[in-house]
Amino acid sequence: MEKGVSMSKVSNILLMIQYLESGRKYSINELAEKLEVTPRMVRVYKEELDKAGIFVDTIRGPYGGYVLNQSIRIPKRKFSLSDYNFIKGLKVDSTKQERLDIIADKIHGIYFDSTDEKVELNNEIRSYYNILTRAIKEKRKVLINYYSYKNGTQDRVIRPVDLFLYNSGWGCAAFCELRNDLRHFDLKRINNIQLLDDFFK
Repeated sequence: MEKGVSMSKVSNILLMIQYLESGRKYSINELAEKLEVTPRMVRVYKEELDKAGIFVDTIRGPYGGYVLNQSIRIPKRKFSLSDYNFIKGLKVDSTKQERLDIIADKIHGIYFDSTDEKVELNNEIRSYYNILTRAIKEKRKVLINYYSYKNGTQDRVIRPVDLFLYNSGWGCAAFCELRNDLRHFDLKRINNIQLLDDFFK
């Protein structure tokens, strides 16, 4: 299997659902190009979706591909500073306090991964997060130097629309001008970032 953090796999599966939600048939090679992975990984993602009860139909033949014939809703969850302050202010019995503190830490950007090892955003990642947050709020384009497993290191101009947190770290959903399509970017794979003076609608 290709190397990479679990967030990349999960975010790619979610992005694959977003493409297939349109009802359009996508070939495996088309999805591999959009997700910037190998065709083999696209098949792995389909298997994971099947296990989760999201059945992607396979159309065989030279013009075959994958098509999704069911409606899938993926809820977006965002936390605000007031949410964080509210949870930190709650008083519960000692058996529940530890769990409550973990939830509050997740909102604040500190979380526990699957090995229960506490992970805190380093200054570099926090800086990327802050710039992307500003770009989303002001609808400004961002220039990033980004590493992907398939294409190596590239400069990309993106239009960020959302930030999301998985067990392995922060990611950004953005329109990529290089690919002319929606992409998910792992903040840990950004080498450099620059907020541009160009705006987008």
